[in-house]
Amino acid sequence: MSNSTKYVFVTGGVTSSLGKGIISASLAKLLQARGYSATIQKLDPYINIDPGTLNPYEHGECFVTDDGAETDLDLGHYERFLNVPTSQANNVTTGRIYQSVIEKERRGEFLGKTVQVIPHITDEIKNRIQILGKSGEYDIVITEIGGTVGDIESLPYVEAVRQMLWEFENDCIVVHLTLVPYLADAGELKTKPTQHSVKQLLELGVQPDILCCRTEHELDLTLRKKIAKFCNVSMNAVIESRDAESIYDVPLLMQTEELDKVVLEKLGLSAKSTPKLDNWKEFLRRLKNPTSEINIGLVGKYVELKDSYKSISESFIHAGVANEARVNVKWIHSEKLSKSNLEDELKGLDGILVAPGFGSRGISGKIEAVRFARENKIPFLGICLGMQCAVIEYARHVLGFEDAHTTEISEDSKYPVISMMEEQKNIEEKGGTMRLGAYSCQLKPGSKVAAAYNTDKISERHRHRYEFNNAYLEDFEKAGMIPTGKNPETGLVEVVEVENHPWFVGAQFHPEYKSTVANPHPLFVAFIDAAIKNKK
Repeated sequence: MSNSTKYVFVTGGVTSSLGKGIISASLAKLLQARGYSATIQKLDPYINIDPGTLNPYEHGECFVTDDGAETDLDLGHYERFLNVPTSQANNVTTGRIYQSVIEKERRGEFLGKTVQVIPHITDEIKNRIQILGKSGEYDIVITEIGGTVGDIESLPYVEAVRQMLWEFENDCIVVHLTLVPYLADAGELKTKPTQHSVKQLLELGVQPDILCCRTEHELDLTLRKKIAKFCNVSMNAVIESRDAESIYDVPLLMQTEELDKVVLEKLGLSAKSTPKLDNWKEFLRRLKNPTSEINIGLVGKYVELKDSYKSISESFIHAGVANEARVNVKWIHSEKLSKSNLEDELKGLDGILVAPGFGSRGISGKIEAVRFARENKIPFLGICLGMQCAVIEYARHVLGFEDAHTTEISEDSKYPVISMMEEQKNIEEKGGTMRLGAYSCQLKPGSKVAAAYNTDKISERHRHRYEFNNAYLEDFEKAGMIPTGKNPETGLVEVVEVENHPWFVGAQFHPEYKSTVANPHPLFVAFIDAAIKNKK
């Protein structure tokens, strides 16, 4: 049976966090540079329907797509590398698979059959894997399977891959990512964990075609031969994946190792042209040779786990490169910020970003950070809750509304300057019920945001339940906090700016989701530019 779309499965063994997402994104980037249309999807073995209800400490940030899907942070990497938007179809969880099968069973679609993992769950997985392939838009679909081989949760996915390898024998390959650890006492790299990992895959009926070996040191010829021999793969299919200075180096390292070439050979596709990647190389050159350096404070409540703000920290890298500046991020825990230590924690910063989040923990520290940025004329960017904190701070300290708050935290506040959106008031369930995905926004001509975007009509992604309370709009305008971005349909205030300040912008949407290597986000670029000028 043949299929016009080719499938590449990326699995991992030995340990999690080996970088399957970065390898998948790098491979897709190389295939794209060779003239193939490629996309990547992530299959997550957990039973949550989506990561929207997961604590960022558990899973890092929740990435939101244009069509309003709450997804895994790896989709952020896919978009940043490929510069192509992802969608609901690019992230599938076990929860979603089981939900779908159970709904079919309730509707009687299985005609009285006993519903089982094989074939019902595995068929559903195979259908989901092929949605993007059948859309006719892509030559190659790369599917990253979360977790590691041998996890009980991953078994149905590996079985689905085994079946697809058998059904579409010339159109599917498996790239297996493993660890080749270095033992300092022995002074050598050890291949045994890789052998065990491949053996485990073989027990499940899957023979990997290509091995990507994560390593701190060079894999010499002897080691490559050994791995190839014990794992039944050809020599050129043993790929060294050395620790890189930056994730953006990985596509070029994989190109040197000819990963894309081997993949195309195994899929029976022609190499087309050699990938140029000139723009990518130029980005790396500028990343490594900045002409200036600035310090930005990122104020948030999940700063112990940097992955909680992955898209923001990557947006800083993109915007830094656009301004030829190195952006040093100082991670500041909002819960530990108070009036007494504010000066010490925030001194010497060229810009302050107050991060998104939910709930009351750390909010007073965020409000203090906003006040510090406003009063000391430090460039400021507030995102989502960060924008709402800016509104609360302004209401309290400029408008004199001492009790001003968001109804998320203080339901009986005398001045609810941030309140729940009308359409959110009757919603009981938590998962996937916020205002999610892309919405349009009209910018005020002559404003800082309009200058940053160089247009007055934009579309940005959202993830929130609460909004600026328009009952107080006039009070704010009179006092110098101007709504410079509004949703044309609902009148929802999307952006606020403070007059008589070098650069003070709060955005209800999440600009960080749309920043890519090829298109650094204009708001971040303008913010970093303002921080550079402020330093001078």
